[in-house]
Amino acid sequence: MIRDWIERAAARNGTGVYLEDARGTATLTYAGLRRAVLAMERCLLDAGLPPGARVAVRLSDPVEYATALVALLGAGRVAVPLDPRAPTADVARVLAVALPAAAVTDVSFGLPSDLPWLRPELSRDGEPDAGAIGGTPAPGRSARSAGIFLCTSGTTGTPKGILLREAQLAHVADTVAGWHRLTEADRGYCSLPLFHVNAEVVGLLATLRAGARLALDRKFSRAGFWDMIREREITWINAVPAIISILAMEPPASAPARVRFVRSASAPLPLAALERFETALGIPVIETYGMTEAGSMIAANPLDGLRKPGSAGLPAGAEVRVAAPGGPAPAGYVGRVQIRGAGVITRYAEGGRPGAIDPTGWLDTGDLGYIDDDGYLFLVGRSDDVINRGGEKIYPREIEEILLAQPSVHSAAVVGAGDDVLGECPVAYVVPQAGWPEEKVEAALREACAADLPKHKQPREFFLVVELPLGSTGKIARHRLKDLVAARR
Repeated sequence: MIRDWIERAAARNGTGVYLEDARGTATLTYAGLRRAVLAMERCLLDAGLPPGARVAVRLSDPVEYATALVALLGAGRVAVPLDPRAPTADVARVLAVALPAAAVTDVSFGLPSDLPWLRPELSRDGEPDAGAIGGTPAPGRSARSAGIFLCTSGTTGTPKGILLREAQLAHVADTVAGWHRLTEADRGYCSLPLFHVNAEVVGLLATLRAGARLALDRKFSRAGFWDMIREREITWINAVPAIISILAMEPPASAPARVRFVRSASAPLPLAALERFETALGIPVIETYGMTEAGSMIAANPLDGLRKPGSAGLPAGAEVRVAAPGGPAPAGYVGRVQIRGAGVITRYAEGGRPGAIDPTGWLDTGDLGYIDDDGYLFLVGRSDDVINRGGEKIYPREIEEILLAQPSVHSAAVVGAGDDVLGECPVAYVVPQAGWPEEKVEAALREACAADLPKHKQPREFFLVVELPLGSTGKIARHRLKDLVAARR
């Protein structure tokens, strides 16, 4: 599948650019990608690594990193993406689960000294070689051997291994390309980390499926952002809520004419940020929902048609239901979100979580939400983030939406704090907008919460901070905030 996509793209448009450095000059054409696959395959065979062998990837240059990932898939092996900036202990935890047989790397620290390094020629570009690489499998190639091995974050214990096979990856990438109507004329932008499933499937593989072009950024920076988007003639932006919120605060005088949409993923997008962005730029934001266990996308708002602000959208390439006692929930019922489909894993690769996937293939996502009468999914939070105040369940997002709508607030997160009588009470961590005195910020927030929330949902305390802790994909690291709250007791 993926190898066939590479072959067809190289045959149809070999000199067309597949990948480019968003702020540099490096590029990779489809012909160059084809050469990289052949080079990777030769290197793997020389190293005695059979189809299905796991190979870690840890490269500092985004175009080289992406090339290695896709080349490994094309060569029928399993890529194990690693964070090039992660500390040694974090790398060791992933390697202990993934157990790769070799590594493609230019980053030495954190890797075992006895792990073989591969050095395939990944940067060669040019016209396609004579002869096809699709069709009959070449030596060392197997149609079912390719995949990507990822790990859960493991913040509360040993990481869980997630092996996404080629068929799962291809299914989701094909769904993304179709849902967002990607064509050869599209040029995407992605600054999300290449060691996470979104950039790998929504960015790299959906672009490959469409025969399109993708600009990769080492990290997001607002400096010169819109000038770069214009110069690269970007037509869609792969983003997370934190990026959209920042861009909404300093919009350009005029929006780049070619941008069709901005895709929001990784976490729920605050309504205030969505409204500010769309009002300022006139570019539609497509809210989506995904997770690693599903190969990324699960649901998404349509590009054309009804988009519901605050919703994760309609099921896209997967089945989605909300569980209730006795069976599926009626419309509007808040319960645990469950999924299944061609892109969803049926078991964890190593260290499986007992009971996470039932015999009929439904995966409990750990998210809470409801489905409305039109079939749109709305998420209210993670099951482990729900605050239980004397038996009353409080969903942090409901409070956060009110805080984020205030002009004095840059970002905010609500977590539960221990209470000797009630069990838990909500507290808020808030990053104020520049220029707002702290006493005015807290007074305004208390007033807004008193006006819009019942008393038991109003935060007991407001902690004004310089920044919120974020994970590598831009999600707020709530476990770190909970640790801070616990340390205050």
